[in-house]
Amino acid sequence: MHRTRSLVAGLLPLIPGAAPERLAVWLVKGYVQNSSARAPLAALNIRQYSAAPPPPTQAAAEPFLNGSSSVYVEEMYNSWLQDPKSVHASWDSFFRNASAGAAPGQAYQAPPSLAVPGRHEIPITALVPQMSMSGVSTGLPIDEKIIDDHLAVQAIIRSYQIRGHFGASLDPIQIEGPKDLNERLKRETHLEEKDMDRIFKLPATTYIGKPDERALPLREILSRLEAAYCRHIGVEFMFINSLEQCNWIRKRFETPGAMSLDAEGKRLLLARVTRAAGFEAFLARKWTSEKRFGLEGCEMLIPAMKTIIDKSSELGVESIIMGMPHRGRLNVLANVCRKPLEQIFAQFAGLEAADDGSGDVKYHLGTYIERLNRVTNKNIRLAVVANPSHLEAVDTIVQGKTRAEQFYKGDSEGKKTMSILLHGDAAFSGQGIVYETFTLSDLPDYTTRGTIHIVANNQIGFTTDPRHSRSSPYCTDVARVVNAPIFHVNADDPEAVMHVCKVAAEWRATFHKDVVVDLVSYRRGGHNEIDEPMFTQPLMYSKIRKMKSVMEKYSAKLIEEGTVTKEEVDDVRNKYEKICEEAYVKAQKETQIRYKDWLDSPWSGFFEGKNPLKMGNTGVIEETLKHIGKRFSSTPPNAAEFVVHKGIERILRARMEMVETRTVDWALGEAMAFGSLLKEGIHVRLSGQDVERGTFSHRHHVLHHQTSDKSTYKPLCNLYPDQAPYTVCNSSLSEFGVLGFELGYSMTNPNALVCWEAQFGDFFNTAQCIIDQFIASGQSKWVRQSGIVLLLPHGMEGMGPEHSSARPERFLHACSEDPETFPAETEEFAIRQLHDTNMIVANCSTPANYFHILRRQIAMPFRKPLIIFTPKSLLRHPEAKSSFDDMVETTGFKRVIPEAGLAASQPEAVRKVIFCSGKIYYELKKAREDRGLDSAVAITRIEQICPFPFDLIRDEINKYPNAELKWAQEEHKNMGVWSFVQPRFHTAMQGSSERRLSTPPQPSPPDASWWRRQWARLAGRPSSADVIASHPSASVSESGRGPVSYVGRGVSASPATGSKRQHLKEAAQLLEDAFAGL
Repeated sequence: MHRTRSLVAGLLPLIPGAAPERLAVWLVKGYVQNSSARAPLAALNIRQYSAAPPPPTQAAAEPFLNGSSSVYVEEMYNSWLQDPKSVHASWDSFFRNASAGAAPGQAYQAPPSLAVPGRHEIPITALVPQMSMSGVSTGLPIDEKIIDDHLAVQAIIRSYQIRGHFGASLDPIQIEGPKDLNERLKRETHLEEKDMDRIFKLPATTYIGKPDERALPLREILSRLEAAYCRHIGVEFMFINSLEQCNWIRKRFETPGAMSLDAEGKRLLLARVTRAAGFEAFLARKWTSEKRFGLEGCEMLIPAMKTIIDKSSELGVESIIMGMPHRGRLNVLANVCRKPLEQIFAQFAGLEAADDGSGDVKYHLGTYIERLNRVTNKNIRLAVVANPSHLEAVDTIVQGKTRAEQFYKGDSEGKKTMSILLHGDAAFSGQGIVYETFTLSDLPDYTTRGTIHIVANNQIGFTTDPRHSRSSPYCTDVARVVNAPIFHVNADDPEAVMHVCKVAAEWRATFHKDVVVDLVSYRRGGHNEIDEPMFTQPLMYSKIRKMKSVMEKYSAKLIEEGTVTKEEVDDVRNKYEKICEEAYVKAQKETQIRYKDWLDSPWSGFFEGKNPLKMGNTGVIEETLKHIGKRFSSTPPNAAEFVVHKGIERILRARMEMVETRTVDWALGEAMAFGSLLKEGIHVRLSGQDVERGTFSHRHHVLHHQTSDKSTYKPLCNLYPDQAPYTVCNSSLSEFGVLGFELGYSMTNPNALVCWEAQFGDFFNTAQCIIDQFIASGQSKWVRQSGIVLLLPHGMEGMGPEHSSARPERFLHACSEDPETFPAETEEFAIRQLHDTNMIVANCSTPANYFHILRRQIAMPFRKPLIIFTPKSLLRHPEAKSSFDDMVETTGFKRVIPEAGLAASQPEAVRKVIFCSGKIYYELKKAREDRGLDSAVAITRIEQICPFPFDLIRDEINKYPNAELKWAQEEHKNMGVWSFVQPRFHTAMQGSSERRLSTPPQPSPPDASWWRRQWARLAGRPSSADVIASHPSASVSESGRGPVSYVGRGVSASPATGSKRQHLKEAAQLLEDAFAGL
């Protein structure tokens, strides 16, 4: 009893107004009465439950403390003092809480309820499963603070998942100080130091607990979150609108031990870092002043790529297509692709090329390698696509090439072929093509089922630091538009980089979506090896020059932890040094370089066994034309259920009538070209804005059910049971990106017709980079051929400056044909010209010629880009139609369509010959008829502008000896084709080819094309490289005839007027000038 009274004596001073009394009296009179002063027990309306929650008042919470039970309570208390286990658990809890100073009404804990929780109720154990361990007795009723604290902990966990990357130590230079996200979050959630050891239940949205851990102290929770999100990895993923994907990422980064690497993995990683650094050091030592755009500061790019390739190979990938800028390209070719080092070193020697072409600088070149992956023991094909200095231009080309390879392999899920794109930080955030690439990533006809993007983030763009080169926090923020997770990683932590890259490869294999790895690093030197970075970034480079390389740091770490010895580190470095030295000796013995060694898209077997002088037929049998025409003009087989638009029904009937009369218009001629190629097993792909219907509603290759969404019918996909597949797809509103994609697609398989159509011809100018850097010059720089077709609607029809001219002068100025050279005339004149030019430019005026030129793309024994200026008004012009007779077997493409009317029957009487191209022919023809000049004026159409038909033009000029020669075009004088054809007309007028061939053959120049020499041998004649006749541009020909003169609009800065009235006035004046003087 003494101990009881001692306890009471210690408790009573804590109760305001309490005096020393007997224990039972205090329990009843003091403890209970104080708690019920304002709510007498008799006045309480207590609801009765078999297992009720605590009543609403303090007195009602402990109804057993009334006068009649005081003796019983005192006995229980005395027993509890002697042995707490001698009383019921509920009394034990009550006495413990009362002894601990619980306020009146809070010492008693009701027994747990067995009833099902009501709405918005959860069992207390769900909130605090181990309350007693946290220092809060399980006997206490749960108040709002406890709930708030648990919610605060969940908020902290979510904050780390959302914002943890802001607190991560990502910058190896540490220009900015460390960020303490931990303290900031605690302040925001009002948690204090005293809460750090309390235990909280882990929510289902985190994986920081081990399998047997459902609750952790707050201190440990924060520690594990810091380790997952705020060390050397920053993860951005909580914007992804898929719970499954978010949980997948959480598990990879939060699970304890997820980032651990075994000793064997560490040794492999060290070897890869050593080789990456050793390659750069070797180049720097051998060629100190050569530009090579090395990787110093970001050497971890090489192990990162190799890890992604290893993991992807393990997961089933067999082919990887890569695109990258120039920085680090040589190291990637050497250590990722395993390009023979002697071939790389030979590029530094300045040797002459053994094959044709202009070549490119070494850090723009691509390659194709098939090798064994030593980690997975599986074969892997690696291609690095050649790229100019336009850093991100290659992005969609890689995507198109990847998509094509997936298509031809039947890899509809992208499990066998994938793409990797490397970027610089400034270009990734600064160039719009990056956004265009991302927008294609999930489009049905453009997706590659996930691309891994790696940003070599050296935190500077040439001389511009990020504060002046982007408005977003990270250079990678553009990837958020497609819900791509972004993994930022400090590139000076090799093991963190490896973990991130494995996760990226697994993500792509699991979800087939894009993912970004941001390697935050630095650039040890300037923009190139002879640049001085201290001029513009003195503070940054004063720090960089004091830093050890990642190889030095990591090798020291492994030596310290006992994974490797210093001797092993030196041995790895010395072995690679020896490999480089041996390759250097071999390179010294080389006398020539070969551009073909750097080809990124080899066409195995395409050129072998073909006669390079023979072109296949472009005409087809009439039965095929009729079959395709009827199928293309018919409603779907299930027409009873497929509701076709009434306007489409009229178009189909009109097409069927043309087929019955053996006539084709533009749309039907195109469909027959496509259909006949499909019949021959040639895949056809037509892509661009609105191509399914056609900008001018002429094509209708996809019919839409009028009452059922997404129900379509494609006639050209249903021509023959064994035909090749036909793809027609509306693209995103992009030219740069989509044209690059289709170019990449065309590079994969030469036996496919790949066409890109602009909505209006002049819209190509937003893709000018693709045209200049890849289409026009790709074969010359990288010996890479492409048969891509550009369809550019063109014509001056009063639609204003932006919807009129497809700017033919832009393409013609990029053509490599010599205007002052009349090629040597042989039986293979036309095909030689096609081979020797860099691209073909045409402006067809008949559907038959359009039909033939499309089929000729496949019939040629090589591939050249084809630029076609397609019509607008001619699509429905009653005279712009062709007969089947111009499309059957014995017919072909007409480079020139000569006059076939009255003027041709009496050429000596012709007073004027007008040369033209495209739709203006029909306007000139009508004006000639209106003026009654059919016999006085001959109109000759040049259908193929480049290569220029010198031989046929010469014959046309000679055919009309008394005629004045005119060139008529609807474009302005400083635009269109005039500046291209003018000097070529003069060349065509110079003498005859027979006189040129009387010149004795000269030895082939050393740089003559191997193809040209082979063709010459096969033909038994001197090649065009052997006999070249050059003529100065003359004002008059040898016969004394005046030169070809110009008829058309005058010079202008704008392609066309915006005034309809002015347009009509200019068009009328053009026709007036064309027939003036007659």
